[in-house]
Amino acid sequence: MAGNPPKIKVSFSDNERLQKLKEAFHGKYAESPLFYVRAPGRVNLIGEHIDYCGYAVLPMAIEQNILAAVSVNNSQAIQLTNTDSKYKDFSVSVNEIIIDRENPQWYYYFLCGVKGVQEQLNLSSLAGIHCIVDGTIPASSGLSSSSALVCCAGLVTMEANQKAISKVLLAETCAKCERYIGTEGGGMDQSISFLAEEGTAKLIEFNPLRATDVKLPAGAMFVIANSCVEMNKAASSLFNIRVVECRIATKVLAKAKGLKWSALQKLGELHTELKLSLEKMLDLVEEVLHPEPYSREEVCKLLEITTEQLCNNILSANTQHVMQFELYQRAKHVYSEAARVVQFKAVCDSSPDDAVLQLGNLMNQSHASCRYLYECSCLELDQLVDICLKAGAVGSRLTGAGWGGCTVSMVPIEKMDSFLRSVKEQYYMPDARRAALVKQSLFVTRPGGGAAIFTEE
Repeated sequence: MAGNPPKIKVSFSDNERLQKLKEAFHGKYAESPLFYVRAPGRVNLIGEHIDYCGYAVLPMAIEQNILAAVSVNNSQAIQLTNTDSKYKDFSVSVNEIIIDRENPQWYYYFLCGVKGVQEQLNLSSLAGIHCIVDGTIPASSGLSSSSALVCCAGLVTMEANQKAISKVLLAETCAKCERYIGTEGGGMDQSISFLAEEGTAKLIEFNPLRATDVKLPAGAMFVIANSCVEMNKAASSLFNIRVVECRIATKVLAKAKGLKWSALQKLGELHTELKLSLEKMLDLVEEVLHPEPYSREEVCKLLEITTEQLCNNILSANTQHVMQFELYQRAKHVYSEAARVVQFKAVCDSSPDDAVLQLGNLMNQSHASCRYLYECSCLELDQLVDICLKAGAVGSRLTGAGWGGCTVSMVPIEKMDSFLRSVKEQYYMPDARRAALVKQSLFVTRPGGGAAIFTEE
């Protein structure tokens, strides 16, 4: 896992996608690329919405990825184009990189990666680049297309400026810099994008960042099904509201236990401070928090702060309008989901005869928690999970931020053909728009490799 992202020489004669990208680059810029960068998307098998609370998650990289072809020049400009014509071209001076979080266009994600690496390396100026981006991760699908683009751009910037950064530091840098666009994520997406290894899922832990191999059982495969409902995290406050609710829950619980609550930001930090088991943390939630929503006034009264202090010190820029907070539900989800991640890894490690069934049950519990406690599902995701379970999956759940995007299902190998047929017939074919997207929306996936730099042989 340690070390820098790999540099790989590849033959383009047997790689149609790289060859096409090279030709598109030549057509656009009348020159050949100097190098190529790949950053994969990911599917989170279990551990939803807990990375930003400080807890371990269990994702794997998927074969779908963001690929960039790059040449370097002295123009002092970054010129970007996308092979998908619906994403418009963009050009900016390296001295005028501004990210407009009110208007989250595709190229701003790229600029997050550029800016993050520039600041990490303390570069006073950057090399100019020509770049074409090609993506096979469905956008706004919960498979981390935006984070893969940030990681891709970070790696492009490192290589274009002839620097070297370790995979771990790149992952941490890209996790921080995605916040330029307003998403207060926790680092899972960027970590798996850099630290993934082919053939294995990873337990990703934070503070310090580390990744441990998780061997998945041989008797089942994972299938991704896109609900075809798009959800752009940066264009909505839903994601950041959950972050803020977890932050407030941390402070209310900490104050109830007589701790210095103002210094604590995450439910995981509170857990560490109290030195309790996850089961005891769930007991604490039951004891201290009530299931009814908390008003601003109640939060301020409990914490003995003013509304101004709440707005300035606890709420984020796009959650200033929120008047009520679901603290009990969010904290209960986080602590129970953190426990499910621990159980999932333990089952994979011990590999009992009924491992597939046990893992499936944990995935089902995770979806129920996301649906009812974290309220990050939607009608289509619930319908799709139901169809997947009836079609033969032992476990099925939303993956990614939710409110749209994808499900991931664990399917016994012998049921795979009938499963795919059944899900296609029941969810995709009755709807013309979904039917048109079924090829890229329903697929079996295996654990893929992490981000890498390529040059032509």
